[in-house]
Amino acid sequence: MKYLTGIMLALLISTASCGKNDNPSSPPQLAPTDLKINAVVAADSTGAVSFTATARNAVSYDFDFGNGKSKAGTNGTVQYTYSGTGDQTFTVKVTAKSESGLTATGSTNVKVSISKLLVWSDEFSDDGAPNPEKWGYDIGTGSNGWGNNEAQYYTDRPENVSIKDGILRITAQKENYSGNSYTSARLLTKGKFDFTYGRVEVSAKLPTGGGTWPAIWMLGSNITTLGWPDCGEIDIMEFKGNEPTKLYSTLHYPGHFGGNGNGTTINRNDLSTSFHKYTMDWTPAALKFYVDGQLYFTFKNEATLPFNNKFFLLLNFAMGGNFGGAIDPAFTKSTFEVDYVRVYKN
Repeated sequence: MKYLTGIMLALLISTASCGKNDNPSSPPQLAPTDLKINAVVAADSTGAVSFTATARNAVSYDFDFGNGKSKAGTNGTVQYTYSGTGDQTFTVKVTAKSESGLTATGSTNVKVSISKLLVWSDEFSDDGAPNPEKWGYDIGTGSNGWGNNEAQYYTDRPENVSIKDGILRITAQKENYSGNSYTSARLLTKGKFDFTYGRVEVSAKLPTGGGTWPAIWMLGSNITTLGWPDCGEIDIMEFKGNEPTKLYSTLHYPGHFGGNGNGTTINRNDLSTSFHKYTMDWTPAALKFYVDGQLYFTFKNEATLPFNNKFFLLLNFAMGGNFGGAIDPAFTKSTFEVDYVRVYKN
């Protein structure tokens, strides 16, 4: 009887154990389907193309631009600018990936007509510090002549300037550093790249917070011999966190410097939540300023003005100062994000 009871007990344990180990059926692994690819070629003959890919069950997309270059786009949207001149056709391949790693591929042909030659750019493709062959830094407060009474100390530390996921991030933060209450960064191409005439195009998302003051701008390369404002200054875009819907574009030169600069403003509602394209076209006849392709300021150039010499580029994020204004006491940190900087010549 004890023997039979033992057998029955073993059967019960075996039955219970089998029940516990029965795995519920796993959810089906779904591959992406219905992949669609859309390409919009810019009408400005620069070779810029905006790509959008959509697919059911897809969580990421890889774009092969048909020229040996590729880029990932988590949300299915990327921008790419082809180089060279003339009419060119590229077969662009897109691979959509599901959460489980299954893929679907598709392709489309893109024809671009390029009349403006890309002569310099930074796509910020490599994580880490900015390329030292393209960018240098102004370090300090500018109290020796190049500052505007701002509150930050400019550094080249990764806490203030770095590249991640194809985006340059210039971060201003509240901290005690070298006698200042804030830190940030100021990058420039002085001594590395300058040019006369052409088109500058920058894709950027602006920071938030009262007192923030990011800028995309240019200075005459002869500033060390002529000084400012004789060398000239081209402010492609300036922004005040205290005026979060307004953009400034201004030129400074003899007779028109400081608060007497020659410029204008334009309003946008999503400057700190979306990337926008800031463009300046520069010829011997005029300097024209655009945001997302919309022309909003034209300045007549003349031979007597400094805007016929070589200029270099600057990207910086200041706090407060003569232009930025009062800093919000609650400010702790914000980031000026730049997707790319491109310079074209006809």
